[in-house]
Amino acid sequence: MEIMSSIKVYYTSVSGSREVKQRQEEVTRILDIYKIKYELIDISVSLKVLQEMRMKVSTPKALPPQIFNGQEYCGDFEMFHKAKENKEILKFLKME
Repeated sequence: MEIMSSIKVYYTSVSGSREVKQRQEEVTRILDIYKIKYELIDISVSLKVLQEMRMKVSTPKALPPQIFNGQEYCGDFEMFHKAKENKEILKFLKME
């Protein structure tokens, strides 16, 4: 059974950073394991999308991945990772 959701993951398809790539892959891998549908929003397509992500998280230097449930900010990779360690992914995603 798939869980319906409006999870959005801001990511970049173009990154010189291996760390960013690995973090993005980790997030999508975990979401797939939980069978959570998500929408990927690529910040590399335009500066406007990058600025929108940074404005939404209120951090001018925020890097992807950044995770949202609809308009509600869930957190960044560190917060996601911590939630995974504590087996609180659904809580982190504001789905319970």
